[in-house]
Amino acid sequence: MLTLLIFKYRFCVLLLLATTVASVATAQEVLKAYVDTAFKNNIVLQQKNVSLEKAQYALKTAKSLFLPTVAFQGAYQTADGGRNIPLPLGDLMNPVYSTLNQITGGNNFPMLENQTINFLPKNFHDAKLRTTVPIINTDIIYNKRIAQQQLVLKEYEVQIYKRDLVKEIKAAYYNYLSALAAVDIYKSGLQLAKEGLRVNEKLLENGKGLLAYVLRSQSEVENVNASLLDAEQKVNNARLYFNFLLNRDPNDMILSDANDKTDLAKVEGLLAGLNMSSEREELKALGQVEGINKNVQKMNSQFAVPKLGAFLDVGTQSEGFHFNSNTRYYMVGLQLEVPIFSGNRNNNKQKESSLDLKNAQLNSNLVAQQLSLSAKVSQNNLRSAYQTYQSSQKQFEAASTYLRLIYRGYLAGANSFVETIDARNQYTSSKILVNINLYKVLTAMANMERETASYVIQ
Repeated sequence: MLTLLIFKYRFCVLLLLATTVASVATAQEVLKAYVDTAFKNNIVLQQKNVSLEKAQYALKTAKSLFLPTVAFQGAYQTADGGRNIPLPLGDLMNPVYSTLNQITGGNNFPMLENQTINFLPKNFHDAKLRTTVPIINTDIIYNKRIAQQQLVLKEYEVQIYKRDLVKEIKAAYYNYLSALAAVDIYKSGLQLAKEGLRVNEKLLENGKGLLAYVLRSQSEVENVNASLLDAEQKVNNARLYFNFLLNRDPNDMILSDANDKTDLAKVEGLLAGLNMSSEREELKALGQVEGINKNVQKMNSQFAVPKLGAFLDVGTQSEGFHFNSNTRYYMVGLQLEVPIFSGNRNNNKQKESSLDLKNAQLNSNLVAQQLSLSAKVSQNNLRSAYQTYQSSQKQFEAASTYLRLIYRGYLAGANSFVETIDARNQYTSSKILVNINLYKVLTAMANMERETASYVIQ
């Protein structure tokens, strides 16, 4: 018989442990599922991803500048009037041709008329395919490097917002659970108030109570009911904000059957030491900003490097839209640009980019100090919230015992009705305080998780 009892005891213990483990898994999985949903649906995150995609296309555009460019160019011109150039071919050549005809005794050399050449083209077209390719251009090289760094910078911005979103989701989730627990507490308080009203009505019916106690009980019932309605409204508001972060329907249900106290076991470890990640996305992003400014500085410092390009034209030009072997042509050439004087603008741009680089370096140092400070402050806030939570638990235990003793004394006639109301209010307030402080601890943990960048983002 004893062996059977021991077996049943061990089985119950194992069952309790399995239930606890399942509850822990449920708590972690529910919140992680909501985070994954937000990563897919959050509107601001979608905007960040659009910016990231734009940066990818900007990099492709920068790379394409190294490739040849082919374009069709066509021009048509016609004009009349303006200046003319007289060309007296007849006056110059006709006497010679006449003499030659007399000598040869024939008419092999016809007479010519004087010509007039107009400066402006008439019914003239020029159509060609122009191919250009850069040979020496330092701006293209540095623009490609800058585009690559800007793409990495956008990736870090997405990661940074994801961490902020995780913190906001956890805080909103805990706020919803806190409001939901407050509703349950007020419902329990409402039952106590109604029970007090029932007892006082019975005492009044039996001639042992007072009408004033009944009226006071009715007032207490209405007061607790009003607090319950306010708590239910807070639940609705918390649900609206949480679903807004997930970009879901505002009335979608939120799972709240997870064990909220399981994460409290991690508090002692978090308070024991501060593990800050040296690979913060904020610092990496600022490192990319420094790199961008360095490349801008180098690009501006090479303003004196000549730019060399080549071109090839294949086309046709004529008057009257003719197309034959006489109108077709091709042209190959090089274009060289050597800067000589630009009003000292290039030197000024170089100095300006040097100051931008210095400012980026100072900003990196400042943000590194701010991140370290924020992490330490978040740890202190967690310590304070946890100590407050432990203190409120002791206060709730005392209030529970006090209510039980006062209520027994009231039924025995040893305590007044006012004392029972005061004890019940203390009990409800301390229970709500425990609930509030619990979720303050969980919210402080989420904030510390953000400040130390300890959440693993896939």
